[in-house]
Amino acid sequence: MNKFEYKTTDIQVLTHHIYEYHKGLRDLVLHTMHSNGAGMAETILKNKGIPYRIEYVSNKKVNIFFGKPECIKIVESFGEKPLNQFSDEEDFILGIMLGYDRSKQCDRYLKRKKNWNVA
Repeated sequence: MNKFEYKTTDIQVLTHHIYEYHKGLRDLVLHTMHSNGAGMAETILKNKGIPYRIEYVSNKKVNIFFGKPECIKIVESFGEKPLNQFSDEEDFILGIMLGYDRSKQCDRYLKRKKNWNVA
């Protein structure tokens, strides 16, 4: 797969995420893509007036958060750090905002806190 095909796929998935956001299915989206497409993604989000935050994971990968302004503000309040360095509480909040299963997020939080023995 060449760079253009990869970037095209990333943009197609981004477009689908934007569709879900506009339909009200998501308040916040986390879109991970190749860094080569970050500029194009940023242009699309700007043109659509969608609040976003881009975090570079590596030279080849970016995480793009976009959605409701209040959700972006919360993500920004976590600071500039990789997702794997989020506190237990930040991880829980992010999972809930992204629409992950609430029960599973509760289990994940409790396991991370090691306060409870969750089956």
